Amino acid sequence: MNDTLAHALGRQPNDHSRLRADFEGATGTGWHAPTPPGLAAGRAVSVVIPARNTAYALPAVLDALAAQDTQGSVEVIVVDDGSTDDTHLIAARHPAVDTWVRLAQPEGAAAARNVGTYLASADTVLYLDSDMVLPRHALADFAARALPDIILTGFRHNVPFRPGPDGLPLVPDGPADLAADHRVTWRSAGGTLLYSGHVLPGPTTGSPLNDTDDFQKLGHGAFYLDWDLARTVVTAMVAVPRAAVVDVGGFDETFGRIGWGMEDTHLGAALIAAGCLVVPLRQAVGYHLDPPDADAQWQTKLEGWPATLAHYRGRLAAPAPTGRGRAFAAAAHRLLARAEVNGR
Repeated sequence: MNDTLAHALGRQPNDHSRLRADFEGATGTGWHAPTPPGLAAGRAVSVVIPARNTAYALPAVLDALAAQDTQGSVEVIVVDDGSTDDTHLIAARHPAVDTWVRLAQPEGAAAARNVGTYLASADTVLYLDSDMVLPRHALADFAARALPDIILTGFRHNVPFRPGPDGLPLVPDGPADLAADHRVTWRSAGGTLLYSGHVLPGPTTGSPLNDTDDFQKLGHGAFYLDWDLARTVVTAMVAVPRAAVVDVGGFDETFGRIGWGMEDTHLGAALIAAGCLVVPLRQAVGYHLDPPDADAQWQTKLEGWPATLAHYRGRLAAPAPTGRGRAFAAAAHRLLARAEVNGR
């Protein structure tokens, strides 16, 4: 039998309707409703934040974590990926941070997340970007719904940089807008789509989340416009079962060395192939704080995307990863041996 990652994705469904109904019946809380803090009691989450030169946003991110309304256990791990600004100092001084790591040199977000995952003590790991500000109920949302075989995806609302009196970005008042996420409102000018290769005759607007019944119709390797199930796994805010991540070998660190992006899509594909469902949490929407030079950074990222996409396509043709826990641990050990590590 063909055991490539692509073939394995074609075998996996994404029907999570029973899972959601069971949760709602047991708790009396809607799947997409903000979670009462008591529902997270006894359930631990390790928050892993890779950070590189994000001193402008990290204080707001950590303040939001400190203000979470949850009765669950929370561990916060910040991995500074060789920053040249004050990122590591902010992590070291903030009371919300339990463990901070400063890598000896930039290794890429994939490697930073792997180090944080290796150090994490909880069964559930929430990957959070260092510029994502969570609503107060988010950690309870993830903790109360976490299971060993599901990926819980949150969403992001990008906001342009607007400095406050202290020079740090202002965080908008009120809740973030779900529709601002590109998995909810997606637009294309048409033509050949880079990810899927599909051709659109002209400008198109779609909603991967709504039009696929909360991603359920993306099971068995299906596509909707330029989206498949693996691509909906965005590590700006996503909770995963730690044991499953370790078994597939964590993030492929090659992505970070050759360009930008796709390491989260590849991890999503590996976890889906291993039997995980991808389930969205519509209420878990955070503010993504754009940097002052957002346009320049975005241009640099897009220039590197074709290379990482090509690497991803190569990984799809390789066997689905499994049984890679020892290699995962060995890689983390090598990075930690040269890193500065502090834990309270």
